Amino acid sequence: MPKRQIVIVSSEPADEGLPPLGTMDEVAAALADFNTATDGSPRSASAGTVVLHGPGLVVELPMGLDRVTQGLVTLVDEDVAWPVLMKLVKSLPWKLLDLETGRSFG
Repeated sequence: MPKRQIVIVSSEPADEGLPPLGTMDEVAAALADFNTATDGSPRSASAGTVVLHGPGLVVELPMGLDRVTQGLVTLVDEDVAWPVLMKLVKSLPWKLLDLETGRSFG
């Protein structure tokens, strides 16, 4: 069974396109407050993404951009991940988009 995926985006209004979540370092620092971080391996520009591991989830952020506009979240253990994600969207100006249903949270 494939794992469920959702997208983190900013809940701030934008004139055009997706508003940024912040720089890579700002986004990584914000997610660190929710026990979500890299596994300690060095960032590789050839990989194209930064992978952060958290409670019941994995977040992939695109590299090579001045500002990160979205992150792909793969739910590894939904029972563990959802409480963390709900706290995240209550604390930050971000929201979650469910790719399966089209619903947004936050």
